[in-house]
Amino acid sequence: MKLTLIRHGEVTHPYQGRYNGHNNIPLSPRGLQDAKIVGKRLAKYHFDAIYCSDLPRAKQTLQALDLHHPTIFTEQLREKSWGEHEGMSFEQIEASGIKYTTFLEWIEQLGGERIEDFQARVANFFYNYLPQQNHQSVLIVTHAGVIKTLLALQKNLTLEESFALKLEYGEMINLTL
Repeated sequence: MKLTLIRHGEVTHPYQGRYNGHNNIPLSPRGLQDAKIVGKRLAKYHFDAIYCSDLPRAKQTLQALDLHHPTIFTEQLREKSWGEHEGMSFEQIEASGIKYTTFLEWIEQLGGERIEDFQARVANFFYNYLPQQNHQSVLIVTHAGVIKTLLALQKNLTLEESFALKLEYGEMINLTL
């Protein structure tokens, strides 16, 4: 199965560079414009199915892509929840008393969805649910954490290695499952 993964477009300025998780935040005007440009690139693609995170920033990205294709919106493609730290920057979290020592320890201290549960959710969607749907070509509009977790699974990377990868707003990645 061929996957085209798109990270949602740029969010409004106050939310950039933060642990946004499940926050309902909008795209910036630039995020909407960039998504329209990606939509023009996608016009030559044919998708059997489109799946999208049910959070507003992903939905707005999909709408701006202007693909006119039935879509399945799912919480399975949501970003990891960061609990009480959602919407905070790295610096704000450190100022609250949590110190970075190692990548996994940092993530565990932030709370919200356990990283093991997040990884299992991503793996279940891509390796159990999607293959059962018998699609040949699928578009997925989601979040950086979901894409990076899938890349860790696909490329046999640690989460620390995959989360260190640069993934721009609106970036498109093609993979084969």
